[in-house]
Amino acid sequence: MRIALPTENGRVNQHFGRSREFVIFEMDGEQIQNRETVSTASLQHNHEGLAELFKNKGVDTLILGGIGPRAVEALQQYGIRVLTGASGGVEEVARAYARGDLVSRDVLCDHGHDHSCNH
Repeated sequence: MRIALPTENGRVNQHFGRSREFVIFEMDGEQIQNRETVSTASLQHNHEGLAELFKNKGVDTLILGGIGPRAVEALQQYGIRVLTGASGGVEEVARAYARGDLVSRDVLCDHGHDHSCNH
């Protein structure tokens, strides 16, 4: 299973579209088998480009804080599951997901790109 999380200083970045880095974990049960950090600075707010990147990296699930409906739609078109409302350290969130302890909360942005998101 491969999961991706937007990251900032080792924690889940709360704003998908403004994330400059994502960490992709390859999980075997609760164990992290591989970790890859991917720069996405050139893809900020490029929903289709981000979705294609994750698909090409073999990501099954994206776990994050908040995200807009168009970004969710783009990811789902590539078969990527989206879980919202996550917070905390990326490794602990990844392990919580692997244990089945994460529940997606409805944290969607429906405002413009020049906002301050407080998820």
